[in-house]
Amino acid sequence: MPRLKNQVAFVTGAGRGIGQAMALAFAEEGAIVGVADIDPATTRSTVSQIEQNAGTARAFPIDVSKREDVLRSVAELASEFGRLDIVANNAIVFRNEPVSEVRPETIERMISVGLTSLFWAAQAALLHMDPERGGVIINNTSPVAELGIPRASVYSAIKGGVSSLTRALAVEFGPRRIRVNAVCPSSVPTPGARELNKNDEAVYEVRRRRTPLGRLASAEDIASAAVFLASSEASFITSVVLRVDGGAVVYGGA
Repeated sequence: MPRLKNQVAFVTGAGRGIGQAMALAFAEEGAIVGVADIDPATTRSTVSQIEQNAGTARAFPIDVSKREDVLRSVAELASEFGRLDIVANNAIVFRNEPVSEVRPETIERMISVGLTSLFWAAQAALLHMDPERGGVIINNTSPVAELGIPRASVYSAIKGGVSSLTRALAVEFGPRRIRVNAVCPSSVPTPGARELNKNDEAVYEVRRRRTPLGRLASAEDIASAAVFLASSEASFITSVVLRVDGGAVVYGGA
């Protein structure tokens, strides 16, 4: 039996990359999926792929940094299908630059999408997850929360906040039977990441060499971990930041 049969999931940043992979994986496991992304075209594309595989999905082309957009979209999804079980937060704005070049508008936009939006999604979860049945929130963090990476100060601060918020919400939401965990991928060559790295294969080759399992993660690897965390198999797991990195973070080689 599919592990998420008849559950309802709301996935942000689901137009492409890891968020899209999560939406597709949840649907494959039987979930009804609300697909949220700022790009209407990619949002519709993910919904179309789910429907082509006999799944059910709804498109929500929204800016997740806007509280009213998130609350309205989740309310519409929960109202149509009668429940909300999973919220997966993947939306992010990438920009890497030296601290000396960071401007207020960069910080504001990156934080509002990558961190502030998690508060709105959490509020939506409280409003629509059944207090008896509970639910699951899955955040997307990064090893940069623990490592010093040049030119990634804003992104590092955001992901450090995501990891800390995951633990705080797990404690606060536990009495409501809402489990809160995070996946922590290492380098995944998604379209967004490739754009950030200017499609430089040398960058990815270095990262492959520094991964003990000898390859980079795929978006599907991360989605599989999210399915596990969303499923009953993880029913007593909360507050965990699950590394899905092939051992890259602990690699001590040259």
